[in-house]
Amino acid sequence: MQQRQNRPRLLQAMVDAFHLPDLRRRILFTLGMLVVFRFIAHVPLPGVNTQAVNQIFTQNALLGMLDMFSGGMMRNFSVAAMGVYPYITSSIIMMLLVPIIPKLQAISQEGEAGRNKINRITHWLTVPLGAIQAYGQIMFLHHQEVTSGVVVIPNVEPLVMATMILSMIAGTIFCVWLGELITEYGIGNGISIIIFGGIVSGLWQIIGQGWVTVGDNPLGFIGYLVIVIATIWLIVVFTEAHRRVPVQYARSVFRGGRMYRQGGSTHIPLRVNSAGMIPLIFSMSMVMFPGVVASYFMNPQGATPNFANHIYNIFNAGTKMPLGLVYWSLYFLLTVGFTFFYTSVIYQQQDLPGTLQKQGGFIPGIRPGKQTTNYLNFVINRITWAGALFLGVVAIMPLIANLITGISFAQLSSTGLIIVVGVALDTMKQMEAQLIMRRYEGFLK
Repeated sequence: MQQRQNRPRLLQAMVDAFHLPDLRRRILFTLGMLVVFRFIAHVPLPGVNTQAVNQIFTQNALLGMLDMFSGGMMRNFSVAAMGVYPYITSSIIMMLLVPIIPKLQAISQEGEAGRNKINRITHWLTVPLGAIQAYGQIMFLHHQEVTSGVVVIPNVEPLVMATMILSMIAGTIFCVWLGELITEYGIGNGISIIIFGGIVSGLWQIIGQGWVTVGDNPLGFIGYLVIVIATIWLIVVFTEAHRRVPVQYARSVFRGGRMYRQGGSTHIPLRVNSAGMIPLIFSMSMVMFPGVVASYFMNPQGATPNFANHIYNIFNAGTKMPLGLVYWSLYFLLTVGFTFFYTSVIYQQQDLPGTLQKQGGFIPGIRPGKQTTNYLNFVINRITWAGALFLGVVAIMPLIANLITGISFAQLSSTGLIIVVGVALDTMKQMEAQLIMRRYEGFLK
C-alpha cells in the first residue's frame, strides 16, 4: 500500500489500467491497430520511384508540411498516402449539408437509425473524394519531372492511373476501418488516434533533422523547443477552458396524488475553443491552394521565373520575409474568420435556446425565447473572440518562433500540435472515466 502511494499519479494510473483485464485488452488492441496502420504506411504504390519522392519532399517545404499530416505516408507514397483525410473531408461536408438540405436534416432526426444512415452516406462520399485527391496527388508528383527534373512517376497511362487510384482509395478505406475498430474495441476516438499516430511518428524525424541543421545555433534550437512546450501548454489551457452559463430547471413531480413544482440548477459549459482544429485545417487548405495550383504552371528551376513562380513563392510557408508575411498574415486572418463561421454552424445545429425551452430550463434573469437566444449569441461571440485569436496565434507560432530563435521548422505545424494534444487529452479522459467507474484514481486531477 505504501509503495502504491509513493508512485507518481500518472504512473500509478497506468499500472491500475493494466491491472484491469478489459481495460488492458482495449489498450493492447489500440496499440495493435496502430502497429498495423504503421505497417500499411510503408507499403508503396507500384510504379513510383520512392527515392525520388523523398528527394522532392526534402526540398519542398510545402510538401513537407503535408507529409507531416500523413505521418510519412506521402513521402513513402504508400497505398495509404491519403490517410483518413478524404473521410474527414466527407464528414465536414456532411456536417455542413445536414442543416441545409431538408432531406438530410430529417434523416439526422431519426435517432440511432438516422445517424447510421448519415454515417453510411459519409462513407460512400469518401470514395469519390478520395479518387479526386488521389488523382491530384499522382498528377502533382508526376508534374515534378517538369519543375524539378526528378522523375517520380514515369508512367501515368490510364490503366496504371486507375490501379494507383483504386489502391489509394482502398488504403484510405482500410485506415477508416481500423479507426472504427479502435472506437468500438479500443480506447478513444479511432479516427483521431489514426491521425495522432501518423503525426507523432514523424515528429522525431523532424526534431532530428532540425538538430542536424541548426549548426552553430544550439541555443536557438533549445529556445525553439521551449516555445513548442509553451505552445502545448497554451493549447491545453484553451482546449479545457469554458464559460459556465447557469441554468434553472422547473420540474413537475407527482407525490401523494398531487403535483409539486421542484427546481434544479445546473450550467451550460460553452467552450472557448469549440471549433477545435477544424478552422486551422480549413485556413491551411485555403492558403496553400494557390501555391499548389501555381506549381503546375511554374517554370523549372534554372529557368526564368514566370508569374506562377511568384505566386508559388508568396503562398509557401518556407518563403523568407518580408514576402512570407503575406502567407502568414492570410493564414492568421483566415483562421480567425473560419473560427467564427464554424462555431456559428455548431451552435446553430445544437439549438441551445430551443433545447432549454423544451426541457423547461431558463437562464436566471433572462426571459425564455428571443432574449435567451440574444444572450447566448452574445456570450458565444464574446468567448469565440478569445478562441479565434488563440487559434490565430497558434497558426503563426512557427513564424513567431523563427523570428525569436532564428530556427525554422516549416514542417512543425501548429495544427499537428493541436491534433496531438487534443487526441491525447480525449483519450486520457476516456481512460479516466474507465478507472473512476472502478474506483481507481485516474490520469487527470
